Amino acid sequence: MEPIINLENITFRYQDNETSAALKEISLTVNKGEWVAIIGHNGSGKSTLAKTINGLLLPETGQISVGQLDLNEENVWAIRKMVGMVFQNPDNQFVGATVEDDVAFGMENQGIPREEMVPRVKEALEQVKLTDFAAKEPARLSGGQKQRVAIAGVVALRPDIIILDEATSMLDPEGRQEVISILKEIKEKYQLTVLSITHDIDEAANANRILVLREGELVDEGTPAQIFSEGPSLVEKGLDLPFPERLKQALKDRGVTVPDKYLSEEGMVDWLWTSFLNK
Repeated sequence: MEPIINLENITFRYQDNETSAALKEISLTVNKGEWVAIIGHNGSGKSTLAKTINGLLLPETGQISVGQLDLNEENVWAIRKMVGMVFQNPDNQFVGATVEDDVAFGMENQGIPREEMVPRVKEALEQVKLTDFAAKEPARLSGGQKQRVAIAGVVALRPDIIILDEATSMLDPEGRQEVISILKEIKEKYQLTVLSITHDIDEAANANRILVLREGELVDEGTPAQIFSEGPSLVEKGLDLPFPERLKQALKDRGVTVPDKYLSEEGMVDWLWTSFLNK
């Protein structure tokens, strides 16, 4: 696998908190084409970590490289072109009067010619299934639609990496699923690397690999199956179990024999169907 993000012994401390570091000697590697979820309770350092990767925050110690470039003053703008970020509240990202204006805004800032911009806007809106909303005001869209506009604006810039910083946390379950489904399609089409900063365990279940942060330290990593099969010890780290694992535990408490292995929602439906409903 080809590394695309590498952090070595990253420590970061906010100026108003000299006693405790927000990140403590974090080392990790993200490979090209991976979907990596970073989970942890509030204050664990997830968003701080995301902002160090594209130079929005500069670490106190350690080294960061993105796409084979060391993160420094000379390379920071080249790295920011490689990394697109989608934040928690899409309303804070809107600057255009219409959806298509907003998607074009980032490209205008990069000086991309209009003849190239127009087809990119069209393609990005097609990708997030908002072609019919091109002339609408972003403020009049639903929460899920707004977040899809924000994603289109990032996709139009053709980054190598998309960082989702709690990007689905303000959405209802339907909107969250809608955005995750779109992101999966975009990742596969453009062979993107996705870094998902989230407290939503069900969102993290879509990742290839999960990193667990606690109080600024990397305390665990593995596949969703490895992390979520920890059960009660995951709860001790301040995290919830995903719905299929909670359902398994509830059935087990009622005397039902359940599989030991981790089951995704689809796997849980299949198991329930074959074990009970299909008899």
